[in-house]
Amino acid sequence: MAWIYLFIAGLMEIVWAMGLKSTNGWTRLWPSVITVTAMIVSFYFLSMALKTLPIGTAYAVWTGIGAVGTVVFGMLFLGEPRDLLRLGFVLAIVVGIVGLKATA
Repeated sequence: MAWIYLFIAGLMEIVWAMGLKSTNGWTRLWPSVITVTAMIVSFYFLSMALKTLPIGTAYAVWTGIGAVGTVVFGMLFLGEPRDLLRLGFVLAIVVGIVGLKATA
């Protein structure tokens, strides 16, 4: 169950990272509300996962899911670069996440 909690926490990190851009410096109400809510949900599920997972593993996987998801979202929907080198580094993060899960 801890890995499911961690996955949810990572998905919520993607939501709040993308939402943070939409808040326009916390000047837009609803994007700000959504962003703060996603932050709270993300931290809650991370804390639930930490009941059984090692902190180093959980934190690295959580940030990895958030980083990869945010980069992919940016490439797909915000017109961010999709060059081969960038994709290679995203793949390296994914390999690290999988490796940490396999050794936890």
